[in-house]
Amino acid sequence: MSMNDILTKINDIMYTYILIILLVGTGIYFTIRTRGVQFRLLKDGIRSMLEKFHEGKNGEKHISSFQALMISTASRVGTGNIAGIATAIAAGGPGAVFWMWVTAVIGGSSAFIESTLAQVYKVKENGQFRGGPSYYMERALGKRSMGILFSILLLLCFAYGFNGLQAYNMSSALEYYIPNYSDTAYPMLLGFVLAVAAGLVIWGGVHRIGFITSVLVPVMAVIYILIGFVTMMMHIRQLPEIFAVIFENAFDVHAMMGGFAGSAVVIGIKRGLFSNEAGMGSAPNASASADVDHPVKQGLVQIISVFIDTILICSSTAMMLLVSGVEGKSSVLDGIPYVQAAICANVGSWGIHFITISIFAFAFSSLIGNYYYAESNILFIRNSKMLLFLFRVTCVVAIFLGAQADFSLVWNLADVTMGGMAIVNIIAILLLGETAIKVLRNYEEQKKMGRDPVFYEEDVGMTGTVWKRER
Repeated sequence: MSMNDILTKINDIMYTYILIILLVGTGIYFTIRTRGVQFRLLKDGIRSMLEKFHEGKNGEKHISSFQALMISTASRVGTGNIAGIATAIAAGGPGAVFWMWVTAVIGGSSAFIESTLAQVYKVKENGQFRGGPSYYMERALGKRSMGILFSILLLLCFAYGFNGLQAYNMSSALEYYIPNYSDTAYPMLLGFVLAVAAGLVIWGGVHRIGFITSVLVPVMAVIYILIGFVTMMMHIRQLPEIFAVIFENAFDVHAMMGGFAGSAVVIGIKRGLFSNEAGMGSAPNASASADVDHPVKQGLVQIISVFIDTILICSSTAMMLLVSGVEGKSSVLDGIPYVQAAICANVGSWGIHFITISIFAFAFSSLIGNYYYAESNILFIRNSKMLLFLFRVTCVVAIFLGAQADFSLVWNLADVTMGGMAIVNIIAILLLGETAIKVLRNYEEQKKMGRDPVFYEEDVGMTGTVWKRER
């Protein structure tokens, strides 16, 4: 048995049983403890996202709440929102879409908890905020070794595995246009262009990353959702039937009995978890960078990122597929070819070009968002300019190589490391959840008094955080 086969089996066990129970269970637990914060305070999240940005003292260039949201959304929204949804429907049927929605709704509470904790325990260095799971593991739990383990898993997963995969997906999208594409010099040329483009953003620092993602992500997301909406309106008479099929297939008892691991329930939940990353510990790295007046404000904003990713963008892909009449089969028509065939049936051949552009836009934004997560964690392990420079070089090389080959072994390794990240992070947020809930109560108490909530550490009995400041 090859290493790739071993990793595949580990992935199947980890995602089909362990992670589904942990992530869904944690989401339900925090939904109850926060009294459905993802529903009750969604309006507050939107208001916080749109708050006017104030530049830091001495001209410091901080990241706004909206920019932090876009960085996390950039990482979440990748080619998985296109090819991944097609694979889920092809393998699990239309019912997988319903369980994907359920996962997003439940996961919103976990996203709130981990992002609020990231804000509470963030640090400020060189005029910029930084934080995430590694930081709250060290600062709140006193477990630096636990934080280093999480950081290493994240680096392997996002900096090398996922970024190599995104580059490969961009490269493979060109096969439709160039005969024998993989045998030409074009993959190497594309890899070089992507590496240079990513390098320019990476060496520009966090402020440039925030600016690029705050422009690229909203534009591409709105266009993609708009195309999905237009497609649905073109087939509006089919929609009642489509939704009926989704709900009917979601609760198909016979299909579940035939193999639970391959049922719409498991595949939908897996795709939802993988897509929105709620509870996995990735988004808090971006959440911590935001300059806000109260940690809860950014926690609420991150709930919106989960909904943008799954409820809007993934649903747009699902609807484009289901109204097309094109049948996806996991062994025949899967992934990008399924999406291309469906969009072509919906709007004509120009839709294929639209999908190609979408893949490039989604994937490039993911490269930038993924790198930001990784930088925060390499600095946690050791704050060294030389180490950061060498790390940036290896990230650019991974993008260059990724455009030229399908590293299935690296992809499987990324899956395993992401699963490991999630397990370590879930343990931490379950142990620290009470702190986040206490901070939430502080926010709600101030709201009841008619105030715009502002956080001070002493109000909740804390010391030693960046929230110690003059009133």
